[in-house]
Amino acid sequence: MDHRALIASLPPEAKDQLQRRSDAAGMRHLLGYLVLLSATSAGIAWRVPLWPALILPQGVLLVFLFTLSHECTHKTPFKTGWLNDAVGHLVSVPIALPFTWFRYFHLAHHKWTNHPEKDPELGGKPRPQDRLSLLIYLSGWPYWKGMALVLYQNAFGRIDAPYLPARQHTAMRAEARLLLILYVVAALSLLLSPLLFWLWILPVLLGQPFLRLYLLAEHGLCPPVANMLENSRTTFTNRIVRFVAWNMPYHAEHHAFPNVPFHQLPALHGWTRDHLKSTSDGYSQFTSNYVRSVKRQSFS
Repeated sequence: MDHRALIASLPPEAKDQLQRRSDAAGMRHLLGYLVLLSATSAGIAWRVPLWPALILPQGVLLVFLFTLSHECTHKTPFKTGWLNDAVGHLVSVPIALPFTWFRYFHLAHHKWTNHPEKDPELGGKPRPQDRLSLLIYLSGWPYWKGMALVLYQNAFGRIDAPYLPARQHTAMRAEARLLLILYVVAALSLLLSPLLFWLWILPVLLGQPFLRLYLLAEHGLCPPVANMLENSRTTFTNRIVRFVAWNMPYHAEHHAFPNVPFHQLPALHGWTRDHLKSTSDGYSQFTSNYVRSVKRQSFS
């Protein structure tokens, strides 16, 4: 059974329940996330004993704001529409991810998931196929370079990707210019104080490899087929990872029925688990399988 047949087979009352958004559920999750991020930020800013040990968890929490931004592109974390847009824009700032642009980029990814040529996440290029390219990918360098190019092109160049609607070009240009101004101001602030370096710049650089590995598991080693229960992976993991990633380890479920908000994905998993084609028992298992799959390359 593919994802279309599975979703069509759901009882109407179950389908309605699964799609029910909730401001309360979204705000509870966001508040818990912000409490953790505030605690690590305060520890670094106040230089509590062993404060350097907080830099990595700070970075992980910052870069995994990507998963909330991602959810906001679907307008599912909150019932109130403007709240999804406002939060999506705000949490995208620390990770240099222009939200309006990302919404349409991501919708195209859903339409062409894992298609070698049409999925914009692939950009016509394969995922890392040898150990050197895997290390470069995990470093986060391609992401930061790619986002810098997107911001520059959106701000000053042509916006011509086919999945970016012309009616949004003005908004994308304004968004990119505003973000660039914010980053210039942040860079200038470093001349007065190194605080942003410790709270933001170093943490996101150190945290990015963890996000890259998490994202690689979503579709890596999955076949380029149309069935979302096969071209997307559900990774069975612990509650901490599911919390930080807004339940997106249930990724096949998300792609099968993207209108389901994060807090309903465990319930959707109950309907899909017998039909999943691509799963891993944890990110360590996926990583081990991926490393074994890549070609050996000499580093000399």
